[in-house]
Order: sequence, then structure tokens, then C-alpha cells
Amino acid sequence: KGSEWRRTTLRNILQDYSLDFVKHATPLLANRISHVWKSLPSQLAKENRKFVYQLVRPGARAREYEDALTWLKNAGLIYKVSLCSTPQVPLKSYEDLSIFKIYSLDVGLLRVLADLSPEAYLVDNPIFKEYKGALAENYILQSLVANGVNCSHYWASGNKAEVEFIVQRGLEVIPVEVKSGTSVTGRSLIEYNKRYSPGLRIRYSMLNLKRDDSFINIPLFLADRTEKLIFK
Repeated sequence: KGSEWRRTTLRNILQDYSLDFVKHATPLLANRISHVWKSLPSQLAKENRKFVYQLVRPGARAREYEDALTWLKNAGLIYKVSLCSTPQVPLKSYEDLSIFKIYSLDVGLLRVLADLSPEAYLVDNPIFKEYKGALAENYILQSLVANGVNCSHYWASGNKAEVEFIVQRGLEVIPVEVKSGTSVTGRSLIEYNKRYSPGLRIRYSMLNLKRDDSFINIPLFLADRTEKLIFK
């Protein structure tokens, strides 16, 4: 019963957002905003979650949907995370604004937008692996942002390696890797460490809390306590 109530509430919120698109934008812009918003599940279903305009609408072009993306970002409904292949301070000076990912303001809304049941979080199935990873990334992003952390950038090296987020803290750039389960065999964070030797590396996963010199693994459910765990 509680689960159904939450689902209904989230669906009502999504419906309210759709009405807001029409209320606060011109008909053409509202239509494009809706297209971008509804493409969120598809954008995040890929292994490479880079935003693809063709998933918004066949034949769509960047110049047609830039205003819609800006509207959603300014309204606080999406987070935009831009590629930064050179993780140096200030990150904003090295970002590639043409390559980016978008996430929902709330992982629960993303789940309902994708028409997934609450049990989706608990499913351990290879078929669902990619989307479970997307949900974990969205959850970590919104948790960190809620605690005042700017997560506007990610790092990638061609198709070889990708770190979900890189965070600037003072004069330091911290790589943040997100894993949805206990399998943490990916080499992206290792590759990043070889290249840049950061003073701190963070990985979120379902493994227990562990710290080893400049590396810390934080359980997903402790994301809100990141500041205390790292700087206690």
C-alpha cells in the first residue's frame, strides 16, 4: 500500500511538471521541453550516457533543443554534467560544453519516468545492469548536490575510461566513481589514478566502508555522510 501511494505521488508530480511546461513556455518550447524530459530514461539506458539528440526525436539537432535543456536546468529539473578531459583547476575552464550527460533532479522520479517498479533497486540481473548503474549515479549526484557539492563535470578518455564525476574542492580535483553493486572491477578509476595521481579518490558501491591511503570506498547508503567520512 505504501509503495503504491509513493508511486501515485511521484506520477502526480510528473504530471504537474508537464502542466508547468505548457504554463511557463511557448507552445513550441513546451513541446521540446517535454521531448527532452521524456528522453531521460533512454539517455541513461546506454553504457555511454552522453546526451544524444537523436534519442529526443529522430532528426533532432542541438540548436533546436538548447533552449529546452536550458529551461529544464534553470528550473532545477535536471542536472547537466559536462565532459572535462583535462581535470585541472578550474574545471570550468576545461569543460567541453558540447559533450554532456543529464540526470533527473530525483532518482525516484527517474524510476517512475522509466516505468520501473520500486523493486528495480533490488534486482540482481545482468539484463538490468546498465540501468541499475544509471539509478545509482543519479542517486549519488542528487545526494552530493544536496550537501553542497558541485558535480557538474565528468572525466573520460576516448572510449577507454570514464569516471562518473570529478569534483573541484579548493585546488584539488577529486574523481568520484559509482558502482551499483559489489562488483568493482572496472579500470577507469585505476587509469585516472595512473595519469593524475589525485590526493583523494572516492568510490561509491555496495561494499563496506574502507579507506586505504588516498582511496575511500563509501557504501551507497552512506552517500549523505560523505563530508563527515572523508574529513572527520
